[in-house]
Amino acid sequence: MSTGLPVDPVILLGVINTKLRDFYPSLESLCDDMQVDAGEIAQKLAMIDYTYDAKKNQFV
Repeated sequence: MSTGLPVDPVILLGVINTKLRDFYPSLESLCDDMQVDAGEIAQKLAMIDYTYDAKKNQFV
């Protein structure tokens, strides 16, 4: 990921969930603002068995 986001999936999980909790109402709005691909984030976090839960607005 050349977006300044961490490459390590575990660290990425923490960063993304923190941003979702503190700044963004949805994964879509985070990705639009940061100009990143939601599919790429989801794929990276799926490597450690996490998926996005829209109701909770976090990866679980």
